[in-house]
Amino acid sequence: MSEIFTEYKAYIVFIHVISAVVWVGGMIAMRYAAHPSFMKIESSEQRLEHISIALKRLFLIVLPFVVLLFITAFIMIKAYSLSGSEYAGFAHAKEAIWSVMFINLIVMIKRRNRAEKAIVDGDIALAKSQLGLIGKYQVPANIVLGVIAIFIGSYLSSIF
Repeated sequence: MSEIFTEYKAYIVFIHVISAVVWVGGMIAMRYAAHPSFMKIESSEQRLEHISIALKRLFLIVLPFVVLLFITAFIMIKAYSLSGSEYAGFAHAKEAIWSVMFINLIVMIKRRNRAEKAIVDGDIALAKSQLGLIGKYQVPANIVLGVIAIFIGSYLSSIF
């Protein structure tokens, strides 16, 4: 693993960083740029449809980057021997944060899918409830966690 990392370090680190940027940046763009625009759509049903479609697109973009993030994190933890080092706590904290974010992402995807079905079935109240939880709590939580994980990663990269 160390040989692969040594030879391709710049690429692996780049893929890791860009993956975090796409994941966290995508959520920031959705929450603070797209969401306010959606709120200007007067028809509740149309607004929910647009939010659902935008979230689906975001999740489709983000998922491959989430996978790449975990793969590159694994490679770097092994290559830097972080698990057995004095920095193991930071590495494990970062792993835990990304894991919680991933679980939250899966729950968001399930909620969005439930909302989409509710929209099709005409159950606007259910759709609003499901999408509201995503926008109000889950996306902001992942943004905060992602920023913390990126900070920890920046700290670790400054050491190595």
